[in-house]
Amino acid sequence: MILTAFLKALGQLPDRPFRSVLFRGIGLSVALLAALTYGISVLVGFFVPDAVSIPYIGTVNWIDSAASWAVIPLMMVLSVFLMVPVASAFTGLFLDDVAQAVEDRHYPGQGPVTKISLSGNLRDSLGFLGVMVAVNAVALILYLPAGPLAPFLFWAVNGYLLGREYFQMAAMRRLGRAEASRLRRRYWARIWVAGTLMAVPLSLPLVNLLIPVLGAATFTHLYHRVRGS
Repeated sequence: MILTAFLKALGQLPDRPFRSVLFRGIGLSVALLAALTYGISVLVGFFVPDAVSIPYIGTVNWIDSAASWAVIPLMMVLSVFLMVPVASAFTGLFLDDVAQAVEDRHYPGQGPVTKISLSGNLRDSLGFLGVMVAVNAVALILYLPAGPLAPFLFWAVNGYLLGREYFQMAAMRRLGRAEASRLRRRYWARIWVAGTLMAVPLSLPLVNLLIPVLGAATFTHLYHRVRGS
């Protein structure tokens, strides 16, 4: 069931709604990271002194400029870790388009969905971003002593988060928030396994940017399967 849902989602990736959501999510994420880089660079240049006197060496000039430029490679490194949760948060604003495209092709005749307001989508997306960043920050403490088991821990943690978020999103469109939560708790193990399948590609640069769209599509399929059963 899970693999079939994933393969169906993968097969629909070239569809226009999928590509539109993907490009919007990545574009907004790149814009945000660029704005953060510029903002931090300006702050560093403001607070770091222009010159510093070092004993036995003398006065070193252009400290503020060097520190400001150093922010750019630092943010490029951090973007490897930040891009996925940020892209997931932004893409979450448009995931209803992906779910609707899946239903139009595979589950026609379902009737209208419960529309979630933009403020509700924004709240859920930012909440998911905060939880994902916070949990992974705490998990970093466990990754180091885990040694060779660290990738499995990473997949398990993020698999749980992704499964919870995307199944809730897919089910909420048809059932509302409370009933969606009850259905998610009933099938929590299956949802966690499916989320882990989504989490494994998070380790692959560029491929990981497809996960928000593939996750939304996969869990839309999964919702209809468990709801039908």
